[in-house]
Amino acid sequence: MNIQTVETTPIAGQKPGTSGLRKKTAVFMEPHFLENYVQSIFDGIGGVAGKSLVVGGDGRYYNESAIQIILRMAAANGAAKIIVGQNGLLSTPAASHLIRLNGTDGGLILSASHNPGGPNADFGLKYNTPNGGPAPENITDKIYQATTTITAYKIAEAHDVDLTTPGQARIDTMLIEIVDPTADYIALMEELFDFPALKTLFASGFTMAFDAMHAITGPYAHAILEDRLGAPAGTVLNGTPSPDFGGGHPDPNPIWAKQLVDIMMGKNAPDFGAASDGDGDRNMIMGRGIYVTPSDSLALLAAHARCAPAYERGLLGVARSMPTSGAVDRVADKLGIPAFETPTGWKFFGNLLDAGRVTLCGEESAGTGSTHVREKDGLWAVLLWLNILATTRKSVADMMAQHWAEYGRNYYSRHDFEDVDADKAHALFSTLRDKLPSLAGQSFGPLTVSSASEFAYDDPVDGSHSAAQGLIINFDGGARAVFRLSGTGTVGATLRLYLEALQTDPAALHQDPQVALADLIAAAHTIAKIQGFTGRAAPDVIT
Repeated sequence: MNIQTVETTPIAGQKPGTSGLRKKTAVFMEPHFLENYVQSIFDGIGGVAGKSLVVGGDGRYYNESAIQIILRMAAANGAAKIIVGQNGLLSTPAASHLIRLNGTDGGLILSASHNPGGPNADFGLKYNTPNGGPAPENITDKIYQATTTITAYKIAEAHDVDLTTPGQARIDTMLIEIVDPTADYIALMEELFDFPALKTLFASGFTMAFDAMHAITGPYAHAILEDRLGAPAGTVLNGTPSPDFGGGHPDPNPIWAKQLVDIMMGKNAPDFGAASDGDGDRNMIMGRGIYVTPSDSLALLAAHARCAPAYERGLLGVARSMPTSGAVDRVADKLGIPAFETPTGWKFFGNLLDAGRVTLCGEESAGTGSTHVREKDGLWAVLLWLNILATTRKSVADMMAQHWAEYGRNYYSRHDFEDVDADKAHALFSTLRDKLPSLAGQSFGPLTVSSASEFAYDDPVDGSHSAAQGLIINFDGGARAVFRLSGTGTVGATLRLYLEALQTDPAALHQDPQVALADLIAAAHTIAKIQGFTGRAAPDVIT
């Protein structure tokens, strides 16, 4: 094997976030950009000589070319084995499962999750650790430090590896195992859920629409829902992965999954609707005539998890990200199990899952998961919902009405102000942070602030401290507004405003959330001076 050692210099802007490094596709394709970052990952984790890795991505533009570069670099750096998905494809939860199943030294996942794909859109790369989860800060810090001191990278001179057929290949001594991206994941789902009961459900005439959004879950959904469970052909919509996701935005929410919303809110709607995102780790749940918020979905799954064989003995605990509504906390209290509130980022759940503190966890951004992998998992959530519906034989609307009657309804909404000028967004945030100590006791319309603080988290497992995790304004009566700047975009900044108010009056459990939250929305805008800083009177996306 002829190994090239290519001299290089550090490239600015290669600091990974909670979901790895995300940039415009064109940036990743610039000379040395991908190679610098891959070498920095290898160096940041102590090298890959003699190690094994899982590699795969969501099929977005540049996925296959980037994987060929990674394979040649892994070989040049002495890796022993790479497990790669056929055609370079792996959903993020399937990659997490393969890491755990094969006991590899981690994996490289090529995805920008729910961001658009294409030559003019987004690309991303992240390292997952041997537990199958996203790298924690102590590792991403080492990777970032490596990007700032890199002087050279190693890459083998080799032909592209044929990834179209499962089997084995080599680059010199490095073994490349090409695997069916769906097989092991399907086997795991069959262990977790009652597939015979789900087959019976579909055989009874139960109907469903699953929107794969031209993304990675299409092959998985076809294989599970239609081939294994007997759902009619056509149940899976937009099921062929596309490099630009069909020109769409593969984010499963009512805005971007409008086709599914129109189906579920229209005449002759199916019984159940769901969607997943670019890399398969998020989900949206709908019933005939009803949209279920991710926060409510997590709470209902916790309340009825025993319907699935994997969870019939009950839950060890539950966890949610801080911006997620407290609906699941109320379920945990009734079940007598602990509920944890963590910062946003799946790596925080990983510690709790590894330590046996929780069984289910979720985020308001449409991610839910359990102990089976160390990533959120869109299809898993859909199958758990189906298992619950197969057991209860109730509609989604009836399940939610029953849930709200028992626990109360946490009216909830997220307002996203996208691509805000970064300086203006940070100015808003800094000004609001400085204002927090003086807010208690002030009234805004009919609402009075009870407390205001910046969220910080002390990890109960490893003792690590995470500060500056979002600004929280609580109001008398239990309502709250949370402000965060998102790190998932590739340009500008996204200001996220999370709004929540608990309602226990049986006569007020079926309002439009935007109506129920109107006073809270007005108070949040006034306190933060959103329009003054951003020029936006209204959000770009409401979920």
